[in-house]
Amino acid sequence: MAADGGNRPGVRSLAVRQLLPHPVDDVDPVALYATDERPVPADRPWVMANMVASADGATAVDGRSGALGGPADRAAFTAIRAVADVILVAAGTARTEGYGPPRTPPALQGQRRARGQTPKPRIAVVTRRVDLDLGAELFGDPDSRCLVVLPEDTATERVAAVAEVADVVPAGRGGVDLKACLAHLRTAGVAVVLAEGGPSLLGQLVAADLVDELCLTLAPALVAGESDRIVHGADLPDGLAPLHLDRVLEQDGTLLLRYRRVR
Repeated sequence: MAADGGNRPGVRSLAVRQLLPHPVDDVDPVALYATDERPVPADRPWVMANMVASADGATAVDGRSGALGGPADRAAFTAIRAVADVILVAAGTARTEGYGPPRTPPALQGQRRARGQTPKPRIAVVTRRVDLDLGAELFGDPDSRCLVVLPEDTATERVAAVAEVADVVPAGRGGVDLKACLAHLRTAGVAVVLAEGGPSLLGQLVAADLVDELCLTLAPALVAGESDRIVHGADLPDGLAPLHLDRVLEQDGTLLLRYRRVR
C-alpha cells in the first residue's frame, strides 16, 4: 500500500542491490519495473498489487503506512506507479493516507508517452457507500481525472454529483463487483492496473484470483500491535494462491520483493 498518501517523489541517488534472480551491485528500480513482462489477459487488465509491511507483517503504524517506508520503498513506489495505467485504491485508504493526484516526474512522463501511455496514471477510487469528499485535492487535477468505481444502484443524484469531478465506473449491485470493474477498464483500453490497498480491497481481488503480480516492500522493523496483514478478508477457495518469487532487491536492510501468481 502506498505510504505518504500516494504522492512520493522519485529517488535514484540511493544504491539498490539485486539479490535475485542473480546478484547485481547497483540497479535502477525504475528501469527494472518498466521492462518486466506483463502479459495482458483477454478479459481484464494485468493486475499488480503494491504493499509495504514490517518484518512481523504489520501494514501500518498508528493507522498509516508512511512510517514503514524509506528511500528504497519510495524508489520502488515511483517505479511501479510509472508502469500502471490506473491505480486502484479503496476510498477508506485514500482518506487515511491523504491521497492526491499522481505526481509523476517529468522524465517518467516522457517514458510513459513513449510507451503509448498517458503522462500520468489515473486514480480509481473504489467505494460502496460513495461517502467521498468531492472537494478534495484528489479530484482537482484536470490532467489526470479521477475514476470512481461504485455500485450500479447508487442513488442517481449521488452519481450525478460524482460525475461533476470524476469519471464514473458502475460495477455491481449492492456493492462493487471488482471483476466487472476490471472488465470495464479493459474495454476502455487499460492494460495494467495497480492496486494499492487497503488490505480488504486486496483481499477481494485475491479471493477472486484477480492479482497477477505482488510487489512487497519488507521493512526491517518490528511493529507488534494488531495491524492488518497486507491481505485481509475471507479464506481463499483453494486455501492457497501460489506465488513465484521473481526478484529480490535490497537497500540498507529493506527488501523489495516481486512475486508473480502461479496458475
